[in-house]
Amino acid sequence: MLTPDQKQQFDQDGFLVLENAFAAGELEKVRKAALAIVDEFDIDRHRTVFKTTDRDAGRDDYFFDSAEAVHCFLEEGALGADGELIRPKELAINKMGHAMHDLVPEFGDFCRLPLIGQVLRDLGYSHPTLWQTMYIFKQPGIGGEVRWHQDASYLITSPPNVIGMWIAMEDATRDNGCLWMIPGQHRSPLREIFRVDWESRTGTLTTLDETPWQIGTDPVAMEVPAGSAVLFHDHMPHYSSQNTSDKSRHALTLHLSDRADSWLAENWLQRPGLGHFLL
Repeated sequence: MLTPDQKQQFDQDGFLVLENAFAAGELEKVRKAALAIVDEFDIDRHRTVFKTTDRDAGRDDYFFDSAEAVHCFLEEGALGADGELIRPKELAINKMGHAMHDLVPEFGDFCRLPLIGQVLRDLGYSHPTLWQTMYIFKQPGIGGEVRWHQDASYLITSPPNVIGMWIAMEDATRDNGCLWMIPGQHRSPLREIFRVDWESRTGTLTTLDETPWQIGTDPVAMEVPAGSAVLFHDHMPHYSSQNTSDKSRHALTLHLSDRADSWLAENWLQRPGLGHFLL
């Protein structure tokens, strides 16, 4: 599936863009399934806001339990001072996660498309294992900023070997909060680690290294059309700004490793009831 040049580029830059990798019809099935989940979501039962600017201090039982469920998380800007919605529910969701591939047939079918497994095997994953799915809405006007971070801070394997596949469900631009990557910085140190104390069910983000996020190389905007995929290394620093435009920026993100990799106990995401999802 990948050419030698593409594999070399991934090794060199820490990320790889595959434009127009997925057909519009494949995207639409997932999009409709995501919107149906939002339609059924009971906002009066769950009002957990997802944001990263608080250094992940707001993670709660609803978040931890989403490892084996499908939970919706709100945008901070969707609630008024009284905690009530100030916009329609379908424009208030930040993201949903994290087991849609197990529990929602349309997501499971999409994740088993041959291209995904073939690309992972081309990158050396003999038994690609899908750990989590996230559908991110990046709502117009309020889609929250996702601060600079590395996925290895949150999804911990031994050895470090998680790969992200970010799939544009809609066109992604600078205006609506596209991803930004820093070529070559996947070789930089891991800055932070998010560990969970399961006795108290609390997570703590700890600084490991004070190295600045941007070292010499300028960040590159991942402006891609719908249907494109961005693959990136788990040490690659990445970021997206708040969406201040009038256009949403829906995306589906998969995080995968190899079955041979050890999934550590301090990971927030644990799937004892679901097991391995192999591609």
